[in-house]
Amino acid sequence: MTEILDQSWIIIFLVPAFIVLYSINILREYERGVVFLLGRFWKVKGPGLVIVIPIIQQIVRVDLRTRVLDVPQQDVISRDNVSVKVNAVVYFRAIDAQRAIIQVEDFMAATSQLAQTTLRSVLGQHELDEMLASREQLNADIQRILDEQTDAWGIKVSNVELKHVDLDDRMIRAIAKQAEAERLRRAKVIDAEGEYQAAEKFLQAAEILTKRTEAMQLRYLTTLQTIASDRSNTIVFPLPLEMVGKLAEKQA
Repeated sequence: MTEILDQSWIIIFLVPAFIVLYSINILREYERGVVFLLGRFWKVKGPGLVIVIPIIQQIVRVDLRTRVLDVPQQDVISRDNVSVKVNAVVYFRAIDAQRAIIQVEDFMAATSQLAQTTLRSVLGQHELDEMLASREQLNADIQRILDEQTDAWGIKVSNVELKHVDLDDRMIRAIAKQAEAERLRRAKVIDAEGEYQAAEKFLQAAEILTKRTEAMQLRYLTTLQTIASDRSNTIVFPLPLEMVGKLAEKQA
């Protein structure tokens, strides 16, 4: 009889102690608790000490810290029909614990799937050159679309970064040839501009020399000095056109 009484006293003390321990929840600074009363939403509590009544109330913890989501590699066909493999990273956090629990079953998985489909949709609207040269604009577009669509879930997408845009070897060679052709084109344009500028200067010099005979004589003497400094065995002396004309008249 005494043994039965001892066991009953133990049960009487253990059951309340178990209920008290089970009802105590300590939430950290970055955590919130969504409390349900008989299955219906009651309130959001935390951080700190939160007491819930077992069986009658239930609490679901929500982490409010920024999460890093690595979007798996996606096969994307650009607007100019180039197949590329793209992956990205998404930074987001829950800002409304109530909506993050009630409006979506698993906001982490839902955000991941939405990020994959949005990545393919946005990049498929751009050409390959834009993917390679305008990453900042593409990041901003994807971030804006994700943020708008996840707002109903109480999720804030703060940043999206494209990590890699992988091409096959054939496309890499084609891009290299295109870059080489562009460099050659620029070199030819620069050379042509230099010839054009030099021609303009020659034309200006010719106009000056025809107007001033002493300038022509000075140019003649400068040319003779240049020829004399040459080590060649053959030296050609240029004659002014006026002298050639006079010699021709005398011979006539």
